[in-house]
Amino acid sequence: MTTATRGVLDATAYEEYLHCLAEADEPAAIEVARGLLDGGVAAERVLLDLVAPAQAEVGERWARNEWSVAQEHAATHISERVVAAVAAYCQVRPTRGRIVVACMDGEWHALPARLVAEMLRLRGWQVTFLGASVPAAHLVSYLHRHDADAVALACALPMRLPHAHRMVEACQRADVPVVVGGRGFGVDGRWARRLGVLWAPDGPTAARLLADERTLRAGPPAASLAHLADDEYAALVARRGELIDSALADLAQRHPAARDYSPAQLDSTVSDLGHILDFLAAALYVDDDTLFAEFVDWLVAVLDSRGVPEAAVDVVLTHYARVLQDFPRAAGYLRSGRSVVAARCARSAPAEA
Repeated sequence: MTTATRGVLDATAYEEYLHCLAEADEPAAIEVARGLLDGGVAAERVLLDLVAPAQAEVGERWARNEWSVAQEHAATHISERVVAAVAAYCQVRPTRGRIVVACMDGEWHALPARLVAEMLRLRGWQVTFLGASVPAAHLVSYLHRHDADAVALACALPMRLPHAHRMVEACQRADVPVVVGGRGFGVDGRWARRLGVLWAPDGPTAARLLADERTLRAGPPAASLAHLADDEYAALVARRGELIDSALADLAQRHPAARDYSPAQLDSTVSDLGHILDFLAAALYVDDDTLFAEFVDWLVAVLDSRGVPEAAVDVVLTHYARVLQDFPRAAGYLRSGRSVVAARCARSAPAEA
């Protein structure tokens, strides 16, 4: 059983917890967390310094193809149970107002938002956690029926930014202040500022913002989205299905092996083709080519770990650039993406003797 040394969460406890996740040992994982609590480690620290970084490592192991989707799901479920156990261990009487915590529509990575919700509850807030993928209309309906001092929205994937903006606008029209968080807004929150919403890099910062009524009501400068007048974003979204079909046909022509893909491989390929377009659309929405370039870099690394060559990604980007040549911003972003692929190819090429 893990114990804490004078209330300190050390590396040994973290490694033990990761081992529990790897072995899908839920009772042992809960025991690690309870041992820390019994040893004097604050519940908030268990959530933020044990569960949160362990979950990030779970995602990295999936990305490196060290863990399957099934293993990732099992580990996530165990961490959710650990969060529930921590919450049950620490009964805190609410002394503050109500905060609604939810994930963006289409966002299924709910654990980070759950961690923030429990952290806020530990600090005395009345918290309503709505979970993953909450449609904007349903969120607003809930806000009209139940008084809330503020809403905390989570987004893990930048491709959900257009959905995020619609949800933020819906909350603002309901006159409820909003704070957002998650990797989907950029590591420095740049895309949150572009959308005109307060951003918190972590749970404690979110808690401070939510407690600062003046800052919460004032908010950041208004959204800066004049570039959407060129209609590139809307046109790309409207053509999504057609573009996926044409890219799949082009890939089969240039890489004959793709014609013999199993149903599972075909589904995965179609999903990747769609994700490329979704991230391209999000980049167009916030007018930032670094969003798309960072995604391409991540995608190439993930596919490489699964034996898919960089050239396959370049083929798709080249095809999209050709059929979207009348979209100046999109074409420029696709060129940036191809540069990322070329740089990765150069790094992975064997050195000449």
